[in-house]
Formats: sequence, C-alpha cells, structure tokens
Amino acid sequence: QVHVVESGGGLVQPGGSLRLSCAASGISFGLGDMAWYRQALGLQRELVAVITRGGSTNYADSVKGRFTISRDSAPNTAYLQMNSLKPEDTGVYYCKVRDWYGTRDYWGQGTQVTVSS
Repeated sequence: QVHVVESGGGLVQPGGSLRLSCAASGISFGLGDMAWYRQALGLQRELVAVITRGGSTNYADSVKGRFTISRDSAPNTAYLQMNSLKPEDTGVYYCKVRDWYGTRDYWGQGTQVTVSS
C-alpha cells in the first residue's frame, strides 16, 4: 500500500517561509495528481494546491502568488513552498496522492503549520 509522510511544518512569524515535503512510498510505477490540503481547528479541510503528473498546477485563491507546489518522480515527492505566511495559513497540512489509474487516494498524517508573532 502507498505510504505518505509529510514533513517540514513548524512555527514561523508572519511574513516568514516554510517548505513542506510529502514523500510517497510503495509505488510500483507512478502517481497521478498530488495535492496539498489544510485544515484549521474547527473548520473543514480545504484544497490548497494541486499538481498533475503532467506538471499543471492550481491554487486556492487565498494562497495564489505566495505558495508554489512542485514534484519529483524519483523518489515520488511533492513540495509546497510557502512564502509571505499569514496567521490565517495556520493549520494542519495534509498531502494527498492519487494512484496512476485514479482509482484511489492516499493521505498522509499531516504536519502542523503555525504562523504567529
């Protein structure tokens, strides 16, 4: 089974930067779309950014221009570069990967991002 692990979260001041990593293992051939979600306390999980296996990207309006999603294929890893962080960016960030055939999604355990002065 595919195993997904996020890392790179932490505590930063407003205006600071963090780079999150998402490592996916247990993959025989490749992955489809990879995406980052986040969930603030008491709120629904929301899509932050997605990157297709062809490299196309899309972002939530709230992070557009500040965040950049990227990926590597060997090993299968997704990144989220977060700049100009705001307190509203605080939450648990989750990585979701889709299998090559688009039949299953796999989630990581999440990594905490806290933006506070």
